[in-house]
Amino acid sequence: MRRRLALRAIALCGIGLRTGSPHGQPAGTLDHGYAAWDALLRKHVQWLPDGSQSRVDYQALARDRPELQRILREWSGLSRAAFEGFGREQQMAFLINAYNGFTLELVLGRYPAVQSIKDLGTFLQSAWKRPFFQLLGEPHHLDWIEHEQLRPVYRDPRLHAALNCASIGCPALRPQAFVATRLDAQLDDGMRRFLADRTRNRLADGKLQVSPIFKWYREDFEQGYRALHRLEDLMAQHALQLADDPAARELIRSKTVPIVFLDYDWSLNDRGR
Repeated sequence: MRRRLALRAIALCGIGLRTGSPHGQPAGTLDHGYAAWDALLRKHVQWLPDGSQSRVDYQALARDRPELQRILREWSGLSRAAFEGFGREQQMAFLINAYNGFTLELVLGRYPAVQSIKDLGTFLQSAWKRPFFQLLGEPHHLDWIEHEQLRPVYRDPRLHAALNCASIGCPALRPQAFVATRLDAQLDDGMRRFLADRTRNRLADGKLQVSPIFKWYREDFEQGYRALHRLEDLMAQHALQLADDPAARELIRSKTVPIVFLDYDWSLNDRGR
């Protein structure tokens, strides 16, 4: 019964369960260059002048929603067996793109009435727990991609600067698709841009004031990835992004500055607002 209800919710969402492609791509195959997804992002996502934040033109994207849904249907048609035949970077790129794509679809389902992605949940079920799409042959929700696949399987904390939750407080949605051949550079660039955003990460009043993402997922950043064993190690590596003054950068590199966590802005990352 639970599975039937989940499948019905997916169909009602508008994505459906069709696995064939109207453009002639066989079911279960994947364009690892993500040309259609990349074009959609470049058309509707824009960096702000600081180069650290981006905004989505949801009003214009809503007119292209049929194209977004076509892309999502093709991704939904990928089988588990085909996915398991991918290399590590191909798998990661697919899951990151899927998370970001289905997040946009979730928002568009209620746009323009939605003010925050948190509005799309209920008292009993958050927006991230709603099983509104199919992936790898089963109904799933956004938390499944992030917390049951990406985080535990690939153990790369840079993922937190790649996944976008449609909120201003979140690391920017890139106006380009993630692709396996450039994934490492894209993940590095995402972390640099996020930490360079002084509205969310900065040295001020003698403290490192940083996004609560680093509190929520501290264990991910301190798991020993690239010799990082403390959050202070990550901040020291990104002193260039966190401060402009040479003396301030050296202070950050000393790893003696207390770290405090800022509030999170859940407002929709809408270019029109």
